[in-house]
Amino acid sequence: MTLRMSLENIVWSEVWQASKDTLKMVGASLLFTIIIGLLLGIVLFLTSKRQLLAQPVVYFLLSLVVNILRSVPFIILMIMIMPVTKAITGTTLGVQGSIPPLVVAAAPFFARLVETSLREVDRGVIEAAQAMGASRLDIVRRVLLLEARPSLLAGVTITAVTLVSYTAMSGVIGGGGLGDLALRYGYQRFQTDVMVVTVILLVILVQLLQMAGDYLVRRFSRK
Repeated sequence: MTLRMSLENIVWSEVWQASKDTLKMVGASLLFTIIIGLLLGIVLFLTSKRQLLAQPVVYFLLSLVVNILRSVPFIILMIMIMPVTKAITGTTLGVQGSIPPLVVAAAPFFARLVETSLREVDRGVIEAAQAMGASRLDIVRRVLLLEARPSLLAGVTITAVTLVSYTAMSGVIGGGGLGDLALRYGYQRFQTDVMVVTVILLVILVQLLQMAGDYLVRRFSRK
């Protein structure tokens, strides 16, 4: 009886709009994160010690930047880069204002996952490709990325789930989505039912992302 009365406080059109905003934020930021993080992770791997383009200074500087960005809590990072966000999107609020900080926070995280995945590729396979005269670009495209594909997909899944939690936190500064809805109604107006519904929706979204990621990993795994 209590649950039925509580649900009467929920405006389902707002829940639907917040759900769509969360999906937009996760989808757009994941796309940019994969592009930037994949390139950054490949460069980190190639410039590391004993690799194809070993450059200790370049690796050290890139690694330092990645570590610094990963060390800053997401809430603080969002506030710190507000001027940059405003310059890129014209606003620091809503879906548009949330995407730049989401990408800045997630891309270094994904880059490390990419670097780790590439390190797992058997060095003998790389040397065999070199012996057959493959170019560096071919080795990256046809050896490293293909061999590490299951691990990379697992990294994408982890990053996507992380982005869901980041989008929820972006509600603190008016980022929109389910996190914003939970904050405005669940916390500021003490409407527990809204909080419960938004949490359930976020849990469902994470479960769906994890299931999709696990399926793709199994699909492309040779084991």
